[in-house]
Amino acid sequence: MIKKEEVISFVWQHILLLVSLYVMTFGVAACVRSQLGSSVISTIPYVMASAGKMLDYIPGWTIGGYTIMMNAIFVVLQILILRRNFEWVQLFQLAIGFIFGMFIDLNMVLTQWMVSENILVNALVQIAGCTILGFGIAMEVKCGSVTMPGEGISIAIHKVTGWPFPKAKIRVDITLVVLAVLFCFLLLGSWKWEIVGIGTLFAMVYVGVTVRLFNKHLAWFDRLLHYRPGCRRYVYGLARYIRRQL
Repeated sequence: MIKKEEVISFVWQHILLLVSLYVMTFGVAACVRSQLGSSVISTIPYVMASAGKMLDYIPGWTIGGYTIMMNAIFVVLQILILRRNFEWVQLFQLAIGFIFGMFIDLNMVLTQWMVSENILVNALVQIAGCTILGFGIAMEVKCGSVTMPGEGISIAIHKVTGWPFPKAKIRVDITLVVLAVLFCFLLLGSWKWEIVGIGTLFAMVYVGVTVRLFNKHLAWFDRLLHYRPGCRRYVYGLARYIRRQL
């Protein structure tokens, strides 16, 4: 029988995961607003969303909408790559990918004020966005829940090929960037530097550095992931109060 503490711990873990996803997507949106090049994970969705505004035969979805679709494709690819070795619990990546995409659209609205014609301001926005993204990724990893689809495809390739995970991740990132550039030429007629630009290359290096840096300073987040008795009593008391009111 599942204990109440385990249920509450599970719920709390995933609340913190949602917070982590929100932080990550705020960083993604900030990188888009910098107009110097989006983060790797949003390059293809950004191209498709831009094409959807210009071409009748491309769905006019948002960046978040195309991110959801891309994450679903990542999950399908994992199933095809791993076959019988695919762990079906990883289908929860679909839910994570959906929430991630919705948060991107929310933060695209909230970051409209960041748009600037000043190159220095744009550079600062890019650096801030990548830093926030790295912070969110570090927290997301600490949550220890289902992996993000973008990470999942790298893990699948690592398992099948035997490549070290960092090498598999780099190759996946390079593939996404190359595809984004190709789609730019095919759908938009030219390389769009505000989509895939110097900021994208910067993000490929800098985000990984910030994740490693933040990992050394997240002991407080580890403590936050674990319930203390006082917190449990508060949650139980709140649950009993709500039940009585109903």
